Amino acid sequence: MKLKVIATGVLALVTIGANAQNINGAGATFPYPIYSKWFSEYSALHPDVKINYQSIGSGGGIRQVSEGTVDFGATDGPMTDQQLKDAKIKVIHIPTVLGAVVPVYNLPGVAKELNFSSDVIADIYLGKISKWNDPRITKDNPGISLPDKSILPVYRSDGSGTTFIFTDFLSKVSPDWSSKVGHSTSVKWPTGIGQKGNEGVAGMVRQSPYSFGYVELIYAETNKMSFGAVRNASGKFLKASTAGVTAAAAATSKTMPADYRVSITNAAGADSYPIASFTWLLIPTHSTDPNKAKALADFLGWMLDHGESEAAALTYAPLPKQVQDMVRKSIANVK
Repeated sequence: MKLKVIATGVLALVTIGANAQNINGAGATFPYPIYSKWFSEYSALHPDVKINYQSIGSGGGIRQVSEGTVDFGATDGPMTDQQLKDAKIKVIHIPTVLGAVVPVYNLPGVAKELNFSSDVIADIYLGKISKWNDPRITKDNPGISLPDKSILPVYRSDGSGTTFIFTDFLSKVSPDWSSKVGHSTSVKWPTGIGQKGNEGVAGMVRQSPYSFGYVELIYAETNKMSFGAVRNASGKFLKASTAGVTAAAAATSKTMPADYRVSITNAAGADSYPIASFTWLLIPTHSTDPNKAKALADFLGWMLDHGESEAAALTYAPLPKQVQDMVRKSIANVK
C-alpha cells in the first residue's frame, strides 16, 4: 500500500514537471530584486509555472523580445516608435512598479550626506566639474569640508534602462547635456569608466575612493552606500524614497497614455523625487504558445492583486490605482 502511495506521488510530480510552463524572460536590472521575489513566489504557489528571468539590462531585454527569443522582456526605458515597428512581434508595455535612481559616491572622511544640484550632476559627467571641492558642489553643501580630489565618474557600459532614466533627467535639466549627449539606454559618455549592470556600478563605486555613480535605490541601500539628495524641479533637495517616487507619478498617472510610455523625471511638485520612473514588462500580444500567454496573463493578474503590496518593502512604489485599473484591461489583450 505504501509503495502504491509513493508511486502515485512520484507519478504526480513527473506529470507536473512534464506539463510545467517554462516562461523565459530577460531585461532590466533596475527591477530585478522585486521580479526575482515575485517570480519565485508565483512559482511556489503555481508549481506548474516556472518563470526564468535573466537580468541583462533593458537594451538586451528589448532586443531579445523583439527577436522573439524570449517570452517577455523588461525595460526601464520605453521602446521607441522605431523599435516597436522593427520588432518581429507586436509588443505591449505593462508597467509594474516605480523606482528611483540615486547618485552614489565614495568619499572617505565625509560622513554627512551630500546635496547635488541637477546641473552639477550633468557637469560631472560632462567633465566640467572634476574636483570634489569644486565651488558649485561646496555651495550646495555648506559646512562640509570636501577634499581636493579628482572625481571618478562611473556609468553603465551596457544598454540600460537605469541609464535611460538618468540621462532622460539630465536632458531635461541641462541644455548642454541634451545637445551633446541626449538620452537613451546607451549613450556616448564624455568622461568616466563603464561597468555592467547596477551591480557593476555599485561594486566599482564601493571599491573606488572619490568615485561617483548612479544606481537604482535598492542597490544603494542593500550595499549600504552613501547617496545624495537631488534638487528637484521646485528647487528642493530631496533624498529618494517611495513617497517621493509616488509624488512624482501622481500627476502623470491621471493622464497616463494608453500605451503606458511616459516619462516622470523632473516632475513638478515640492515632494517629487526627480530621478524616478515606471518600469515595464514587454509582453507579446500574440504568443505562438497559447498556454504560455495564459500563464503570463495569470501572473500579471496576480501581480496586481498581491505583488504590488510588496513593492514598498523593496524600496519600489506600487502602481497608482488609476494605472492598475488600466493594466487590468490591457491584460485581456495577451493571448
